[in-house]
Amino acid sequence: MDPSQKKQDDELLQLVTFSIGEEEFGVNILKVQEIIRTMEITKVPRAPEFVEGVINLRGKVIPIIDLRRRFGLVPKAHDKNTRIIVIEINNIIVGFVVDAVSEVLRIPASTVEPPPPVVAGVDSDYISGVGKLQDRLLIMLDLDKLLSSEDMDMLSTM
Repeated sequence: MDPSQKKQDDELLQLVTFSIGEEEFGVNILKVQEIIRTMEITKVPRAPEFVEGVINLRGKVIPIIDLRRRFGLVPKAHDKNTRIIVIEINNIIVGFVVDAVSEVLRIPASTVEPPPPVVAGVDSDYISGVGKLQDRLLIMLDLDKLLSSEDMDMLSTM
């Protein structure tokens, strides 16, 4: 096999990695608009439990989703490591609260396997794959499937 063929087979994925509890997750860096520290979040009446509220980010009102709650995990108070990952999904800007952002990682696409039916208590519909790193596994989230079309409709009206 010539080197150019090898390069195609081992396409690099660029991921932003973050933790929620003991698990490490990754999302495609191209989906991430920015990563910000937590700020005051305004509660929204009758919002689903996983919607923490909204923030004003440079004049735009953005819904904030707590990924711990979205995954059915025990809520945790924000601390100095808590971050909001700002992402655009279907033309709607959404912020996801995570426990901590770890790093930007490049991993070969060949190290990613399809997800098993249930991973770490997270419904596998949200998971695009599991990346095998030397010393750990990285759960790769499919952000487009993280929120249902009903969720997206609700968020677009906030």
